[in-house]
Amino acid sequence: MQRETYFGGRCTGRMSTYKRVNYREIEPVSGGMHFLREPLDSEQVGVTITRCEPNWKSRPHDHAENGHEEIYVLIEGTATVVIDGESVRMEEGDAVWIPPEATRQIRNDDEEAAFVLVSAPVSIEPEAGDTEWSTDGFVG
Repeated sequence: MQRETYFGGRCTGRMSTYKRVNYREIEPVSGGMHFLREPLDSEQVGVTITRCEPNWKSRPHDHAENGHEEIYVLIEGTATVVIDGESVRMEEGDAVWIPPEATRQIRNDDEEAAFVLVSAPVSIEPEAGDTEWSTDGFVG
């Protein structure tokens, strides 16, 4: 889909491309995880909408091998995220950052909850003389 690009209210005449999907149209995996990276053709950022049924649990995992850091944002309900064995109680609106090597698991409570999960490779600071940051290790 293409759209004209606007800056400061005036049209530049340039065309910009974007991709739009509705997570409800993406087939869920593991009972309620809607992975959006591929449908959006994202190369660096993974986004997952997770609708957790009562008492649902994700599998414990880490991203040490691919260097993913993640941010979990709870947008509905309450839940617990277990990070390296520590239970982090989350309420609607809470966000938690998780480094790649940490083991993580979502444990839902008695009512439905919903998360937005964002993942991306860890940014590597440029070495002396480099002018840009690089990323490494993204696997969706």
